[in-house]
Amino acid sequence: MISDFFLAGPILAAEANPKILMKTTMGDMELELYPEKAPIGANNFLMYVNSGFYDGLIFHRVIPGFMIQGGGFDKDLHKKATKPPIKNEADNGLTNDRGTLAYARTSVIDSATSQFFINHRDNPSLNFRSKTNQGYGYAVFGRVTKGLDVLDKIAMVKTGTASNGMRNVPEIPVIILSVKQVK
Repeated sequence: MISDFFLAGPILAAEANPKILMKTTMGDMELELYPEKAPIGANNFLMYVNSGFYDGLIFHRVIPGFMIQGGGFDKDLHKKATKPPIKNEADNGLTNDRGTLAYARTSVIDSATSQFFINHRDNPSLNFRSKTNQGYGYAVFGRVTKGLDVLDKIAMVKTGTASNGMRNVPEIPVIILSVKQVK
């Protein structure tokens, strides 16, 4: 079931483009969200940020030249419980370019919850093309405004296959220390 809570709400009322500071064990990244183009996704991310949900989680999937993914697992690869999935806004006109934030999802179009990825390079194959399972794409809701060098450092860490079978997992965890909205 998709949550309609994220369609509107007081979280985005005060600021047109919320700014976020993400501190990681490899450095800091400043993010900007796009609530005008992606109101559901931006509000969803802010809800997780403001609850402290991401603090202590890791980037659990790292593929250089593609993306880094986080927001779902702790350093022991235990999956954190999430809120219900949100509607996919991939048809919002934003594209999966280098440094943009988008929601990870399953093959189900409207299955994104807390997991996000940051595009390490332009990934046009992830963009919306049509309202079909194959063409829907991945919803962009923000971008890195400072710290692309940190994105590059994370993208180049040594990865392997974890004991639970997860692939592309950093051998030394890249921990998200904190994620805070900045005024």
